Order: sequence, then structure tokens, then C-alpha cells
Amino acid sequence: MSEHTLAARLEITIAIAEEAGQMIVKAREQQDFAQRLKKDNELVTDVDVAVDKLISQRLEEHFPGEARLSEELAPESALHETAPKLWVVDPIDGTVNFAQGLRHVAVSIGWMEEGVAKVGVVHAPFLGETFSASEGAGAFCNGKTIQPSRADSLAHTLVGTGFPYRKEERKHLLKRLEAVLLECQDVRRNGAAALDLCDVACGRLDAYYESVSPWDFVAGWVIAREAGARVGHLYPVPSAVPEDIYPDHLLVTAPGVYDAMAYLLLEADQRKP
Repeated sequence: MSEHTLAARLEITIAIAEEAGQMIVKAREQQDFAQRLKKDNELVTDVDVAVDKLISQRLEEHFPGEARLSEELAPESALHETAPKLWVVDPIDGTVNFAQGLRHVAVSIGWMEEGVAKVGVVHAPFLGETFSASEGAGAFCNGKTIQPSRADSLAHTLVGTGFPYRKEERKHLLKRLEAVLLECQDVRRNGAAALDLCDVACGRLDAYYESVSPWDFVAGWVIAREAGARVGHLYPVPSAVPEDIYPDHLLVTAPGVYDAMAYLLLEADQRKP
């Protein structure tokens, strides 16, 4: 196999994500998929697994031998994968939305080299949007350049976030939510982290914070960063884990409000119940 350029990888990844999106749309139209709960009360459908297998097959055809980290096929290796080239895949980000008939659903495919996320594609089949980016080449939605908002104060910051499936883990997040509701413009919870990141990248949201899983954010992280958003973590990243795959305490914002958002959330964490 000849070495692919980043541009070539991006083009192939877009095609794979959009093929997967067609499969998702067809599955919803047919409405014959089964549902079950994984651990932590997280929903999974037959379609998640089928789309994951399709993406895995296509990646192997184009990039044989490159490691793949996927929500449905290899979640247990999330932070222990040391492959120099790694695909990070969420076949359906927003599975609950998909099952409920909502539109915030996405295919998320990211590629990392030596621990650095370099290619990201997030395709939203029911919204008709494909977000894409590769290292050093900017970020796009349906081929048009995108950039974050010019928000420069918390009062004008529209914030996206989400909550874990385990209800007992939600309680400690209420302090953050209260602080954001009191100091920021408002909150949106769309149920698909990959799309939240893309919404920051294109200026629909001004900030996003959450702890997720690697497959939820790697592709959107590349897109937001390449668009010009500021990406980071509220707390130090463990030295053994690459920053671009560490999924806890993410903060992604328009450049003008990152520091203020970080201060607000960290201060809320310290507040007594």
C-alpha cells in the first residue's frame, strides 16, 4: 500500500462516512431494528453494530492493517491502544436520538498518528451535513470553510453539554450546570457530542463541555481545532494518555471565552453542595 496523504485520507473517510449515513437513513425508514441496553444503561441497536462492521470493512479495504478503536467492536481498549496509526470510530453518535426519530445523529470517524488526531469527519445524515478537517488544512461543512463564533463574554455564550447514562453520576454535574445557567446565555443538550463539537467549530454554539468516550469526540476535536476553536481539558491529562484521545473534562470553545468558561466550571466544581 502506498502511503496516503492527509488529503487522500480525508477524501476516503468522507466517502465511508456518507455511505454509512445512507445505511442509517435506510434503517430508520425500515424500522425493523432491535434495541438493547449495554452496561451503564447505554442503548445500542442492531444498526450500530451493522454500521460499525461496514466502516471497519471499508477502512480495512483502504488502509489494511491499521488499528481501529470502535465503540461497538473494541471499546475495552479505549485508552490503552498504542498503535502508531489509529482509527477512532463511532458508527452512530446519538443512538438514542436515532431510535427516537430525532435528527441529531452522526457518523464520527477520526484518524490519529503517533497520538495526534489528524483527520476528522462527522456526517449527520438526517441534517444533510458533512463536517471535515485534516491537520493544517482548515475545517469545512459540506465543502465550505467554517470558523467559530466571536463570542467574548459569558453573557453571550451559548453552551452545549451532555450527561452520563448512569444517573448517579449526574448529580455532581449539577453545580456546573447551575453556574452556566446563571452566567451564560443558555444551554443546549442535543444528545450527540460529535455534533456539539462541530457546532462550536461553525459558530452555532460558543462553548461545549463534557466527559465522554474517545469515539464520541476525536473526529469533532480535529474539526473544532482546525476551524480555529480552542480545545482543551479542565484538568491535567494523565502522562500515559495522548491528549487527543483523553475524553474526560473536555472544554471546546470560541477562542474569546475559553479562559472564562474554564474558570467558571472549575470554580463550580469547588463549590460545596
